[in-house]
Amino acid sequence: MPEQRRWTNFFNYLKEHTISRWMFYSLLIGIISGLGAAFFFFSLEWLKYFCLDYLAGYPMESPVGEQLVKNMPHGTLKLWLLFLAPAIGGLISGLLVYTWAPEAEGHGTDAMIDAFHNKEGRIRSRVPFVKTIASVATMATGGSAGREGPIAQIGSGFGSWLGRSLKLNTREQRLLLLAGCAGGLGAIFRAPLGGAITSIEVLYTEDFETEAIIPCIMSSVVAYSIFTFIFGQQPIFATPTLKFTDPRELMGYAALGLVCVPVGWLYARSLYGLRDHFFKRIPIKTHFVPAIGGLMVGCIGLVAPKALSGGYGVIQLALLGELTIGLMAVLVLAKIFATSFTIGSGGSGGVFGPALYIGAMLGGVVGQLGAQYFPAVVRDPSTFALVGMAAFFAGVAKAPIGALLMVSEMTQGYGLVVPLMLACAIPVVLSGRWGIYEKQVKNKFASPAHVSDLTINVLQTMQVRNVYNPDKPVTMLPVDMRLRQMKELMIRTRESFFPVVDEEIRLVGILSFPELRAILFEDAMSELIVVGDMAEKPVFIGLNETLYEALIKFISSGYGQLPILEDDRPGRLTGVLSLGELMEAYHQEMVRLEQG
Repeated sequence: MPEQRRWTNFFNYLKEHTISRWMFYSLLIGIISGLGAAFFFFSLEWLKYFCLDYLAGYPMESPVGEQLVKNMPHGTLKLWLLFLAPAIGGLISGLLVYTWAPEAEGHGTDAMIDAFHNKEGRIRSRVPFVKTIASVATMATGGSAGREGPIAQIGSGFGSWLGRSLKLNTREQRLLLLAGCAGGLGAIFRAPLGGAITSIEVLYTEDFETEAIIPCIMSSVVAYSIFTFIFGQQPIFATPTLKFTDPRELMGYAALGLVCVPVGWLYARSLYGLRDHFFKRIPIKTHFVPAIGGLMVGCIGLVAPKALSGGYGVIQLALLGELTIGLMAVLVLAKIFATSFTIGSGGSGGVFGPALYIGAMLGGVVGQLGAQYFPAVVRDPSTFALVGMAAFFAGVAKAPIGALLMVSEMTQGYGLVVPLMLACAIPVVLSGRWGIYEKQVKNKFASPAHVSDLTINVLQTMQVRNVYNPDKPVTMLPVDMRLRQMKELMIRTRESFFPVVDEEIRLVGILSFPELRAILFEDAMSELIVVGDMAEKPVFIGLNETLYEALIKFISSGYGQLPILEDDRPGRLTGVLSLGELMEAYHQEMVRLEQG
């Protein structure tokens, strides 16, 4: 009992102190997200080694900062197993996902976005577990996918569970969802600021979820600290010291941004085009469709094995300038279709990693061509590979700031901020309405999550005293008025709503025309019935009440008008507000806001 009382007192304290409450929530989510990211990374790296290196005999390159499996023996190359491995992973993933959690199919970032906008921040508790196992099975066997989708769904799933367990309101559940996503991204990519910004930027094509920035940053920092404590603080990719010194290079970076546009369009269209027009039309049970996608990935793996799995080791080679132009051009197309086969068929994984891969290859091609034809301007073509990573993802995800920060943190390439800014802006401006995240909406005005903000909050900023007309005549009925007198009054007025008052003009009730119909033609009762007997219990509003509070009373009472009482003299009637006047005031305020 004392222990239970202490916990009760603790949670009561959190309810009363907003800052402490969100610090505690963010800390807890960051811890779980960091541990979840560490488990996911550890499982993926060892299972990938076992399936591809040891069994299939194809050693997968690893970036300098992710060489978890070192100096381990490789098996002899077995092309048939390299071909079949993605199909086996697809089969495992399909059986898991479509049996236990169909919403975990494809890339999890879209599922997180959809949960935020359309599902009140709710993700089923089983989804993170199913997503983890299915994604590891997909990528460890060679499926072309990234980590951000699974880890975003894992972190956001825990945030959603915490919000439901603590019985938080919908707004707070959505914020915890984003905090979980930020923690997962900040940890797995070792990019705490980029992870936090991406989680609030990726929801919209032209907006940010600014309300969530503090819990996202706190969660991301905690998760990043836990992850790097386990695996070290070295950035994922090793790069030479890169600096922007020659303004003439901006022409090359602008050209890279332009090249990202059509290739990004091809990536998005193939991803969803193959899903909708091919894989969904295959006449077999959906559980087995990812295996067909895996077979197609295996075919690509026989020709271009560097396009398999996540491909971060190949990105590392591009950043060091160790790949040829021809090979990188081939890998662009190979990665696009390998990812489309994997994700489009329902395989589990993300699309952020492949976007970085494609961008790095594109940047490498543009950089090396620039170095060949303009050697005096393009002195280090590897910088274009780094910039290409951010530019391509910025265009296809509509997340330029998150992409810029993430790539900078993953590579420590802070000396290239200026070309990163330019190259990220161009594809975002030119990419139009297409992208890799279907559930994104344009801005908060288009999000169901903010419908209440856009309607209620405007009314909450306006008071009754600012919109009612004090000179408007009000027909008040004395409490002792007879029914006969009431009939004579109704002949002379068009009103159908009447406040009933006593000798001191204090409101005692309300009469409306629908309530009078039953006795209006009872001539025998004309002198016996008084208004006070017929009046309903008064519903009223105060001068200092908001229009939102007034609107609630209009809706609950069903009246078209409500009496207004003075604040300094309780019960004394001062006027009447109609529902039409309230809506007109709302309309005028919206027009004023739209006009700035």
